[in-house]
Amino acid sequence: MLGSSVTAVAMAVGALFAWLWTDAKVSTVGKEPFGNALAIPPQAESSVDKDGTRVFDLRMRAGETEFRAGVKTPTWGFNGSYLGPTLRARRGEKVRVRISNALDEASTVHWHGMHLPARMDGGPHQMIAPGGTWSPHWTVDQPAATLWYHPHPHGGTARHVQRGLAGLFLLDDERSGRLPLPKRYGVDDLPVIVQDVRFDGARLAGDRGMLQNVGFLGDRTMVNGTLRPFRQVHDELIRLRLLNASTARTYAFGFPDGRSFSLIATDGGLLERPASMERVQLSPGERAEIVVRMRAGERVMLRSFPQGNYGDGWQRRFGGGDDSFDVLELRAAARLRPSPALPATLGKPETPDGKGSVRGRHFDLKRSGINGRSMDMGRVDETVTRGTTEVWTVRNSNGMPHNFHVHDVQFRVLEVNGSAPPPALSGPKDTVFVPHGTTVRLALRFTGPADPDTPYMYHCHLLYHEDEGMMGQFVVTEKGEPGAPREHPGHGAGHTHR
Repeated sequence: MLGSSVTAVAMAVGALFAWLWTDAKVSTVGKEPFGNALAIPPQAESSVDKDGTRVFDLRMRAGETEFRAGVKTPTWGFNGSYLGPTLRARRGEKVRVRISNALDEASTVHWHGMHLPARMDGGPHQMIAPGGTWSPHWTVDQPAATLWYHPHPHGGTARHVQRGLAGLFLLDDERSGRLPLPKRYGVDDLPVIVQDVRFDGARLAGDRGMLQNVGFLGDRTMVNGTLRPFRQVHDELIRLRLLNASTARTYAFGFPDGRSFSLIATDGGLLERPASMERVQLSPGERAEIVVRMRAGERVMLRSFPQGNYGDGWQRRFGGGDDSFDVLELRAAARLRPSPALPATLGKPETPDGKGSVRGRHFDLKRSGINGRSMDMGRVDETVTRGTTEVWTVRNSNGMPHNFHVHDVQFRVLEVNGSAPPPALSGPKDTVFVPHGTTVRLALRFTGPADPDTPYMYHCHLLYHEDEGMMGQFVVTEKGEPGAPREHPGHGAGHTHR
């Protein structure tokens, strides 16, 4: 009888594991027709003050969104029920964003990828209370790029982003304006905000599946808040500004027919020259601008393919590496407008090459924290000197995928596991994927302004990991200025704007 009981239990456990293993793999490839016209986020209206400052208004609010016909889903958004408008400014412009919080809980707005003073960064120290307002202002001083904005409340970022608080912030400059690139917003220059979702009745689910230690993984994707989207295009060359706005899922974008495309920009702007490739991998928070050539009358699917660099088979299966998704169908018109050829060179990135580095730092990524420390709002972890270059070495031996995002700066990837980075990591970056068994070396230059009292963040941008404490803080000080104390009484829970 004992032997029979043990056998029965073993069979039950085996059956449960087999079910979990099979159920963990997700694919939407070829499952449903793509018949919903892709929504294009509107470009935000702005005004210009007497001193030349461009002023935007954003209102965080709750609402309902009809992702599926006849089903109203509770959501959050900026100036609408879901996501937000696309903000746009030029290099050299002064900008101000007047933010009001109409939610019933505090939140923040962080300018992901933007170089700006720490007090304007929108991290967890700049909370906006319910009914409160905040008006960060700064001068745009970086190259043309596809940036984005999203909340950053400590311990609640994943939930706030997942409910819909996100939008693009596009920067322009003279150099990019002169280049013959597709640049008509919503026509041959398309914003592509990719999120994975799962519905629990009418509501957006946010729970992690069993054994999913990377965070929430959805069973379908949407683009710009559109399920099963298509876009009619009328030009030979189409520029896709890809943003991975998912909270935990990493994608490998490409096309089923194996066609190559040109990568022209990464997180912080243009590459030195276009790079031809068939796949581009983006972890949460990363961006890539690709240009794809269309043929008249064709339909082609942007797809995310399975990925093999998540660690072992267990991590691939339960971390989303085995999953595949049809993401966006491009439908070419019967006649296409000719597009000029892409330029052979795009310009030299402004990121440092690591020469003249004044020091190196090491960051060990683990679920329990970075360098063995969980995030503490009252502790400054690192102090850097304004105007200096440093080399940071980031290592993941944690058995699961992580990535690494640094506020305020765009860095250059010098090495991946001791070798030169692949083309997809050759441009300016603020977020880099660091799968298990990977060590990356990054060159960063800190150009200020100095503020020893207000920290920037560095963290894993798999938002479940961030919320659980995979985050640290650094301040920028002037040369010769004493570093901020490790335990800074002024930091605490941060200032809440009302």
